[in-house]
Amino acid sequence: MSQLATRVQKLIDTLVAEGVETGVQVAVRHHGEVLVDVVAGEAAPGRPMERDTLVPSHSTGKGVTATVVHVLAERGALGYDTPIAAHWPEFAANGKAGTTLRHALAHQAGVPHLPHDLTPETLVDWDAMCAILEAAEPMWEPGTAHGYHGWTFGWLLGETVRRATGRTIGEVLAEEVAAPLGVPGELYIGVPKEELGRVAYLSDGNWNALVERMMAAGFDVIVPDRARPTAELTNRPEVVGAELAAQGTVTARALAKMYAALLGEVDGVRLVSPERLAEIGAEATTGDDRIFGRPQQKALGWFTGFPQGAERPGTFGMNGSGGSVGFADPVNGLAVAITKNHMNVGPHTAAAVVTAAVYEELGL
Repeated sequence: MSQLATRVQKLIDTLVAEGVETGVQVAVRHHGEVLVDVVAGEAAPGRPMERDTLVPSHSTGKGVTATVVHVLAERGALGYDTPIAAHWPEFAANGKAGTTLRHALAHQAGVPHLPHDLTPETLVDWDAMCAILEAAEPMWEPGTAHGYHGWTFGWLLGETVRRATGRTIGEVLAEEVAAPLGVPGELYIGVPKEELGRVAYLSDGNWNALVERMMAAGFDVIVPDRARPTAELTNRPEVVGAELAAQGTVTARALAKMYAALLGEVDGVRLVSPERLAEIGAEATTGDDRIFGRPQQKALGWFTGFPQGAERPGTFGMNGSGGSVGFADPVNGLAVAITKNHMNVGPHTAAAVVTAAVYEELGL
């Protein structure tokens, strides 16, 4: 085990022993080479966290969904500036005819909102959710502002992919990303029933209290009360098994390999060209996010500025409700993924502690 891997292993072992975390996976690649692939703690009571444990990582999965879109764009199956309605005609209703795939990727589509009475049963009904988006009226003219599309990001991109390819986004992910990367069964948008036994069990830490404050500040516009990204909701088999393309269930090692293969060739596979990488990783928005009410710059499908609190130029990725994260640092050739099942955030949790150690140990 490398010096960095040994250090990270000790860190996550300590976090688990102190009760800060329950189970953690960490994977780091530098210029494509594996530097860290370690785990600690439990995936569920009495079941150890393993390298191949599937961890529901919430919006960390948006980066996976975006990758599927970019791989299809690389092959000419999708165009960023093509209207979504060119593939999905029903979406054009109520002023959305000019909304493009680029707008959706950059959270500029103007349709982050969902009905306040949305139920978990409707949330996992793909056709019903697409019908809600078809009927939606934009909160702003598409392309003129940006605001986090917490849930709707998934159907905007996922239904466009389905209409363009005839396959669900989960199927395209499996066939066009996971299989070529050699990580079948480790990157999921919707976990198959036969794989549910590998899924980690989530527990709530300080996340619920944070969500309560966010809801009071207006977050309920995009996240209805019964669709909050909590452990209780996500632990339901019908939820983790649904193709909710705003979320993902992954292993850290597969997520890190995906980001590494966006940056360059890994085991003979490069997901996108250097030219496309430069476009999709660049900041695509400016100004305040209409939902968060503060600056939150975005690339095409990702947030920019990682690790949080010590942001590096050019970095892009996604973190998820409860503290999992995956990101790429093109300047330093670094890909980092941290997945965990205790939903807490803050400066002493795994994402913050581990990323700081990685950069320090590598002298970056």
